[in-house]
Amino acid sequence: MRRDGRGRGVSVAAATALVCALGLSAVPETAYAAPGEPGPTPGGGAGDGGAGDRSLEAVRQEVEGLYRKAESATDAYNLAREKQARQEKSILKIARAVVKAQKEMAGLRKRAGAMARAQYRGGGMPAEARLFLNGDPGDFLDGVTLARKGEKATHGLIGRLARTQVALDRYAESASQEWERLDRSRAKKAAAKKEILRKLARAQRLESRLAKDERERLRRLEEDKARGAQAKWLDTGILRELGSGATARGGRAVDFAKDQLGKDYVWGAVGPDTYDCSGLTQRAWAAAGRAIPRTSQEQWRLLPKVSVKDMRPGDLIIYFRDASHVGMYVGSGAMIHAPRPGRQVTVAGAGSMPILGVVRPDAR
Repeated sequence: MRRDGRGRGVSVAAATALVCALGLSAVPETAYAAPGEPGPTPGGGAGDGGAGDRSLEAVRQEVEGLYRKAESATDAYNLAREKQARQEKSILKIARAVVKAQKEMAGLRKRAGAMARAQYRGGGMPAEARLFLNGDPGDFLDGVTLARKGEKATHGLIGRLARTQVALDRYAESASQEWERLDRSRAKKAAAKKEILRKLARAQRLESRLAKDERERLRRLEEDKARGAQAKWLDTGILRELGSGATARGGRAVDFAKDQLGKDYVWGAVGPDTYDCSGLTQRAWAAAGRAIPRTSQEQWRLLPKVSVKDMRPGDLIIYFRDASHVGMYVGSGAMIHAPRPGRQVTVAGAGSMPILGVVRPDAR
């Protein structure tokens, strides 16, 4: 069920301050076992084929790993979908060019036929011979001019026919290549989608086998891990170096991201009601008037990079070595992101996950 992101009683500024404070606070006591220690058996008895023989931490690690792999596969899916859309447009453009060239070819052939019929009606005698047999000097000179024009027109027509045929052949070859690329993109997209659904289903099965109180403890465990990582990041003194001023566009992107708080994560979604991580950042920057790539991996690859210590609100933080996750820095050591299925767009610590780097969509 979606939480209403607009009816929040606490401002985002307060929330970001709270994130930083939580990064330095003590972790509360919980009933689950620490990693490596014997713990409860979530989901009931052993032998259920699910989480029965695992500690909650082991479940957390597996669920998190599955969702991360699904997110990485989502990037592959989105990239293949973009390529497919571009290839479909390219094929449509080629088809239009072919229709235009075919019409031109039909017109040229019609003109060539008319010229051949005219020559036939003239008895097949070359124009030069007919000129010499003409007894009128004036007609002879006029005929020379007309003959030269006719010869030039004939040569021009033949040249245009040849060029148009070459163009048609080229279009046919291009169309064939684009169709092959399109088939490959479709296959990649289908494979990526299958992989996503398989991993999402596995993660959801694991979570569904947990009792209600265990699912809540799993959520708290995830939050505790994130707070611990954020506290470690803040202990480096990074907060003293980070910028606090956004550009006009960066500010608009941040405002858009704030307005999405509480909306559900859905893989492949780009709004307006649900988002995946890169769908959120892409739409936020589109609202600010800047088009950026669809996937977190392409955002990392193509957008200008800046040092972590130089990041400012509106910059995008790319996470994990495979660039499979992205959030938007909003200041005070916090970021906004769409975490994973079953979670909502939220404020989190900018250092709550391993940072690969930072990119700046509005870098000059």
